[in-house]
Amino acid sequence: MKDFKSIKKIPEILKIAAINLAFLLVFLELGSLGWYFIKHKQFFYTRSNVQDKSALGINLEGVRLNQSIIVRLHPFFGFIEKPGPDFRPGFKVNNYGFMSPYDYPFKKTKPNQFIIGVFGGSVASNYGIFEVQNKILPQYLKKLPGLKDKEFVILSFATGGYKQPQQLLILNYFLSLGQELDMVVNIDGFNEVALSNLNNKNKIDLAMPSIQHLMPLTQLANNSLSIKAMKTTLRIQETKTKINQGLESLEHCSLAACDALISVYVQNLVNNYRKDTIAFEKERTKPQKDDGGSVIYMNTNKSVLEDSVAFEQIASQWAKSSIFMHKVLSASNVPYFQVLQPNQYYQTKRVFGEAEKQIAFNKDTPYAKAVEIGYPVLLSKFPNLQKNNITIFNGVKVFDKTKDVVYVDSCCHYNQAGQAIFSNYVGRSILESLQKNEARSKKK
Repeated sequence: MKDFKSIKKIPEILKIAAINLAFLLVFLELGSLGWYFIKHKQFFYTRSNVQDKSALGINLEGVRLNQSIIVRLHPFFGFIEKPGPDFRPGFKVNNYGFMSPYDYPFKKTKPNQFIIGVFGGSVASNYGIFEVQNKILPQYLKKLPGLKDKEFVILSFATGGYKQPQQLLILNYFLSLGQELDMVVNIDGFNEVALSNLNNKNKIDLAMPSIQHLMPLTQLANNSLSIKAMKTTLRIQETKTKINQGLESLEHCSLAACDALISVYVQNLVNNYRKDTIAFEKERTKPQKDDGGSVIYMNTNKSVLEDSVAFEQIASQWAKSSIFMHKVLSASNVPYFQVLQPNQYYQTKRVFGEAEKQIAFNKDTPYAKAVEIGYPVLLSKFPNLQKNNITIFNGVKVFDKTKDVVYVDSCCHYNQAGQAIFSNYVGRSILESLQKNEARSKKK
């Protein structure tokens, strides 16, 4: 009898459960709608169609969705990104491995086009992308009477991991192919001290391309990449596939709750991707016991140089390379501007919030000490650079006046807010320099 009464209660229990579930889903949807509005500053149901995966609300900074994490050897540049598509609309990794809408060498299609070449490492590459998308520098340059009617074309010759003399060599290579340039902006400093220092610790010549990037290519060529590194590579590839699938699902969500749940899932995948890439970097850059049979030749040092000796050589190489870039460009009356990029490990008066500290600093990074020691040595070369008529801007204090989070990782890269501040600094500095030159010319 009791069992019969219990059975009779089942429909009532199911009804209550269904009502509670309905309320839960309604509240989940309402909460997700509020979360979406705060995040995107628009209502979910009236949202505009997304043309760019980076606009889906997922922080994809540093995630190479359509690329292998291992770069390709290049006989002249050292290494390049694999040419192919990119998730940013209008961009691709072009025929020479640079992030650009164009293949190189780029030929002017209109007489009023003004070509600006950007050189350096990943910070310079990100700057080039931001400039193509937002045209900050052209907005400043158009304030000059002679440039107000120009159509500005930004060409990036920068790639993550590049350091002098790679910028110098790449400039000369493309000039030899007939690449026209009306202005050159070289953004560097961090890679020179951080990556050259890793070369030194591995007894590799300081002027060689980054050992951090060349070593895995050497190991692959020698069939000696560790099993642990290969497993991490496979895991990264699987994660990238899941990220792409998640982003695809996000584009087709019809409910705000769907967007919220998948966003959390995809962002967690992105975080795992970043952790695995850090682990891969550590594993792939472990020195080999014997590379006598390597098919890749790199100039080596007999011993690790003392820091004082190494960083003086690094800074001298950096300065000389810049001087030669200026000389070859000045022969064609092409203005050359150099920017020492800001980095969190070089201490200024900037106050970091707790949230940014968690993002921007890593006690285990090999870069911190290199920047702390190396940046002052780079700064000591400024008088010599200026003596050689090089216009160089000291950008280390660019972020001192902002309280916003500007760093996106514990290496050196900036988020969109940081990119805007940095790009405006570069544009404003170049404009002021050109205006001063014009004023001096009029006085003569």
